[in-house]
Amino acid sequence: MFAFNQPQRNTGEFFKQLFLGKNVLSRLILINTSIFVIVNLVGLFSILFNYTEPGDLSPLSKLMALPADISLLATKPWTIITYMFLHEGFFHLLMNMIMLYFGGLIFQEYLSQAKLLWTYIIGGIVGGLFFILSFNFFPVFNSIASISIAMGASASVLAIIIAISTYVPDYTVHLFLLGRLKLKYLAIVFIAIDVLSISAENPGGHIAHLGGAFWGFIYAFSLKNGNDVYKVFYKFRLPKFTWSKKETKFSTSRPKSGRPLSDDEYNVRRAASQEEIDKILDKISKSGYSSLSKHEKELLFKTSNKK
Repeated sequence: MFAFNQPQRNTGEFFKQLFLGKNVLSRLILINTSIFVIVNLVGLFSILFNYTEPGDLSPLSKLMALPADISLLATKPWTIITYMFLHEGFFHLLMNMIMLYFGGLIFQEYLSQAKLLWTYIIGGIVGGLFFILSFNFFPVFNSIASISIAMGASASVLAIIIAISTYVPDYTVHLFLLGRLKLKYLAIVFIAIDVLSISAENPGGHIAHLGGAFWGFIYAFSLKNGNDVYKVFYKFRLPKFTWSKKETKFSTSRPKSGRPLSDDEYNVRRAASQEEIDKILDKISKSGYSSLSKHEKELLFKTSNKK
């Protein structure tokens, strides 16, 4: 849907960075994809052993999906979090991950990884609350509230897209067949589609989307006015992990062999320090440039000169 000028990378390197990159966006995509695979494998074996019938929800989905019925929710309160990582259908997962990837790329151009993470989580929570409240408030849902569930990352993804559309509304993207379009107009289209689709199929999903969109707008609007409501959460970070024994510090200097870095080597080294750069930028926003150490100032200077 979106088009960007990205460095040329081979397919293997792209998918490695997509799923194993040391950044929040990659971790969210990896978590969603891993849960999809596990849920469907468990569902397959439950069918093979006659535990469930073909077409039934996977046992893990029943455990992770968000129920609209408040009495059921009371027995599974964790589902307000787990539902936003749960997909049973491949195309449901694919579309959400494509939107998350491109929306997340734009988001990270202007805002930090920590803000991306908390927008995903809180946007999903607000979307889930919209779903629950709507199904227990509007009489039209009385007959189906007890059997209705929500699953999928759509509310979280829309929170990210609407947040960045509010923060930089004139940012222009290139849409396939449609050409150049500003983010603010794209956001309006997404919201209009969900509003008009409530009376059609999957009303709960569209209501949850609107909840995520609502949070994305509220957060970005408050952030533009100098109020970051996520401050209290910044001390909570995802656990660090690496796929090699030793982490590589960011350096674009030539190797000892004297040969210049290849594009792939440069991209790998640069990606290795993205988390450190985000920490430095967050530190500047909180305490000012003078609070940086000599090493942090040198790293920031080298990075800015390479762009």
